[in-house]
Amino acid sequence: MNANRIWKALLSGLVLCVGSVALAQEPAAAPPAKPAAVVEKQGPIPTKNLLQVLKDGGILMIPICGCSVLLFIFVFERAISLRRSRVIPRPFVRRFLEQLREGQIDRETAILLCEENRSPVAEVFGAAAKKWGRSSVEVEQAIIDTGERVTNGLRAYLRLFNGISTITPLLGLLGTVFGMIEAFNMIATASAMGKPELLAEGISVALITTAAGLCVAIPALSAYLFFVSRVDRLIIEIDSLGQEVVELISAEALQNEPTERGSRKRREKAA
Repeated sequence: MNANRIWKALLSGLVLCVGSVALAQEPAAAPPAKPAAVVEKQGPIPTKNLLQVLKDGGILMIPICGCSVLLFIFVFERAISLRRSRVIPRPFVRRFLEQLREGQIDRETAILLCEENRSPVAEVFGAAAKKWGRSSVEVEQAIIDTGERVTNGLRAYLRLFNGISTITPLLGLLGTVFGMIEAFNMIATASAMGKPELLAEGISVALITTAAGLCVAIPALSAYLFFVSRVDRLIIEIDSLGQEVVELISAEALQNEPTERGSRKRREKAA
């Protein structure tokens, strides 16, 4: 009996060993296949053209695009109108002041030259020439009054730039709010429950108007600051040139002119 038990134990151990060896020699199981959604994400990122982006932005993209067109037009116009060669032409200013110092032109000739030039600085010189021979206070007042009108012309359309830089971000924010409301309403419906990707897509579309508004507002504000600084520099230079004209055509200057000419002749004869 003991021998039979021993043989049965040996046979059962042998069977277990053979089974474990057979399991060890089986090939490894293949890894699970990737979901179709993961495979799709590995492809190229889809892109959209500009027209599709503008369409996705909604109806508020129309006024934002209109502001961008206005900005481009008036930046081009101000860049041409505020050229220094147009506002303060150096050849005219240099020739006009030299002729006044040398006494080569009179009141009528000076007014005629300013009317022919038609630049902003010529307009200021012409207003001063109309007060030829008056006191320096009257000539200066004529320059100040005309300078204010010239300044208003130079600062034309600058408020438009400031307005665009203020309005377009607000339009973009309003479009984003509308887009967010629409996205949350879509998520709240029964057909969209359990689909967070719809919320992400709605938010991305809603932010298009904010980005568009900032893309228009930043150049508008930059253009406003640039042209304001240019106008200020031109006005300061026109005022300085106007003071030179006052010192040449005012009554006080004309009274001292014969004495200066006499002393100049005596120096020339002595030389």
